[in-house]
Amino acid sequence: MVKRVYYDYESDILYIFLKEGSVEDTIEANEDVFIELGENGEVIGIEIWEASKNILEPISKTIAQKIKESIAVK
Repeated sequence: MVKRVYYDYESDILYIFLKEGSVEDTIEANEDVFIELGENGEVIGIEIWEASKNILEPISKTIAQKIKESIAVK
């Protein structure tokens, strides 16, 4: 369950906090996604670098397409 989400505009990183705790290890899922692990190996957070390109832009395009489709139907 997501505890909170924070977007750092200056560094263009989206932080997704799942649990409280200190980060004991980080797994690089790909060049822009990092999985943070707590002391028992559980996932406590996710960092998404270049979030405007990797998350925000695709979401915006999907929303815009859905709006266009709903307008075209009417």
